[in-house]
Amino acid sequence: MTLRPILLHPDPRLKKPCEPVTEITDALREAARDMLDTMYDAPGVGLAAPQVGLLKRLFVMDCVKDPDEPPRPMVLMNPEIVWSSDDRRVYEEGCLSIPEHYAEIERPAAVTVRWLGLDGAGHEETFEGLWATCAQHEMDHLDGRLFIDYLSPLKRQLITRKMEKLKRDRAREGV
Repeated sequence: MTLRPILLHPDPRLKKPCEPVTEITDALREAARDMLDTMYDAPGVGLAAPQVGLLKRLFVMDCVKDPDEPPRPMVLMNPEIVWSSDDRRVYEEGCLSIPEHYAEIERPAAVTVRWLGLDGAGHEETFEGLWATCAQHEMDHLDGRLFIDYLSPLKRQLITRKMEKLKRDRAREGV
């Protein structure tokens, strides 16, 4: 198990659109495994490649919350939303790159996502609830967008200042 450091906002790599995955290599498979390990350890339900400094269109997620249910780790490469519901849902979102900050974000309640799996095959699934929110949140990362970009400029600046302070404090502590 290899844990990768998670980049913290503000980091310019989190604002860059990612390049498509053009080849499924052993290094990419290893990165996906590491990302799942990192996500579970954090703990989180999703993690996008740019959050670990890899500017590729790839994210992992597992939104199973019930301890009696088996985990469902997913690796999605070059994902695209091919359908969004008209129904909307508000969910309190957080982000591993913006720890301890949360905000209610409104998004489509359900989305159909098409992606390439590590097996090289195309996949398509309709996600609802937390799964839909997570998929949209992680896809935003691939386009250089963070959940705080949906907030007012004032709230966004406040969170950014707090994150800059957190990064300075961690640097002083050698974390």
